[in-house]
Amino acid sequence: MQHYALAASDSLDERFDLVWREIHGKLQRRARHLCRGDIHRADELLSDTALKVHLYLQHSAERVQNLAGFMFLALNHAFLDQARRQGRENRVFDRDCDCDDEHLEGLAGATPTPEQELTLKQQLYLMASALASLTPQQQLLFQLKFEQDLPYPQIAAELGINEALARKRVELLRKRLRRQLA
Repeated sequence: MQHYALAASDSLDERFDLVWREIHGKLQRRARHLCRGDIHRADELLSDTALKVHLYLQHSAERVQNLAGFMFLALNHAFLDQARRQGRENRVFDRDCDCDDEHLEGLAGATPTPEQELTLKQQLYLMASALASLTPQQQLLFQLKFEQDLPYPQIAAELGINEALARKRVELLRKRLRRQLA
């Protein structure tokens, strides 16, 4: 491997560009090896590596003595990040699920039956009645939390109370609405 003699006047971007061009082929071979020949994953890995190295150099360029070696180290770290991310996705998504897409599309496009519509209208009426029975302060709390979806610190600031009290009032409001809708 060559030593990359750079003048002190060379900018960080020039240094990165020069070293990247010199070792790109070796980095690409290593990435393909890590990805077991998957060209697309290897390209993604190289992109991640370039980004990681570039960002690191923006903040701590003086700590990097051997830029080419650092790029290989960053490639390995990017691969580990990719493997961890893939592992998390595999735990969340069941790739072996045999979903019937036609059945799902049918459910998504189905219109409710007249009985379902009647039930929904009754539930909406009960909800409107329950909301109308709330005090103005409770209605404001409902609006802030459930319509505007504000976080508790912002709700507390709006109502001029502390956050713990805002949480408690929302909890009590939920309980009251559940009782009325049950």
